[in-house]
Amino acid sequence: MPERFILFRHLLPSITSDLAVLASLDVGWAIINISTLSFLGLGVQAPTPEWGAMLNEAKDVLTSNPTQMIAPGIAIVVLVCCFNLMGDALRDVLDPKEVEK
Repeated sequence: MPERFILFRHLLPSITSDLAVLASLDVGWAIINISTLSFLGLGVQAPTPEWGAMLNEAKDVLTSNPTQMIAPGIAIVVLVCCFNLMGDALRDVLDPKEVEK
């Protein structure tokens, strides 16, 4: 059999569910990494709004106005948690090895 037939007929259907789960979980890591770089000043530059940059600007007024850190901080946490929960749900739905009893 040609290699393409083996790849598309046997290999790709076996790993498609794993790829979907890993992709959804990696989006959460990417959001955290981008926010961290932006917080350190290595990410997106000033005119573009970004949650890490917002946290960096809000750390200067943390003692006088701590609510400025709440919105971007909660937004990062909620979005990463949503992608992780979506990855777990995809794993539960697409896992052929797990059979309900």
